[in-house]
Amino acid sequence: MEKYLVDLNSDLGESFGAYQIGQDEFVMKYITSANIAAGYHAGDHNVIRHAVKQAAENNVGIGVHPGFQDLQGFGRRILHVEPEEIYNLIVYQIGAVQSFAQLYNQKLNHIKPHGALYNLAAKDARQAQAIAQAVYDVDPALILFGLAGSELIKAGEAAGLQVANEVFADRTYQPDGSLTPRTEANAMIEDPKEAVRRVIRMVQEGKVEAVDGSDVAIKADTICVHGDTDAALAFVMELQQGLVRNGITIKRVGK
Repeated sequence: MEKYLVDLNSDLGESFGAYQIGQDEFVMKYITSANIAAGYHAGDHNVIRHAVKQAAENNVGIGVHPGFQDLQGFGRRILHVEPEEIYNLIVYQIGAVQSFAQLYNQKLNHIKPHGALYNLAAKDARQAQAIAQAVYDVDPALILFGLAGSELIKAGEAAGLQVANEVFADRTYQPDGSLTPRTEANAMIEDPKEAVRRVIRMVQEGKVEAVDGSDVAIKADTICVHGDTDAALAFVMELQQGLVRNGITIKRVGK
């Protein structure tokens, strides 16, 4: 049995129309789980089908990446809606990706909210419960990805779902375990080698250094590398190789 085991995921399928975002076809070769945008914050019917097909061909777990209906803001702006609407937008976006998965005889593996919706659900128990219930009602076998130790993880467990505590290779953390807002200058980690060092410590020691220098306890079931940057491929390659060098097995959650 492997001593250290972790899933490696990336947010993909975020191109739409004439806008090409990320390096999906290359990143897909180095990950075990793909979070595919479902058309609200990014993605469209053509992109979803292509991303699902690529995931199937690369034996990558197919996940849905639902967000607020906010193409202009890339789903990174909080929209103030009631839990019932959160429930409905989750169900709707799961259906979009699920239909294309059926074309390739694939089943969905997991759900991971995007951007502002993800951050909202990390702290807001009511919204987290709406997401978890929507996922459970569509398919209780789906795995719910959420920020490690967050309200979304708690809500998923309470709903009876399998959950995956997610950590981020390219983001910094606050002392309370939340992610540093993207509006702050120190939100992102640009150096792949630094990211690898931090991730290895998360997996092996269950700790991450916050921006104030304190250590935060953290559980790492799955590691996210964002796929919407020009450096995405180099970043995920460095991370994948670094994990293997340090005796950490990369394996899809739930497999």
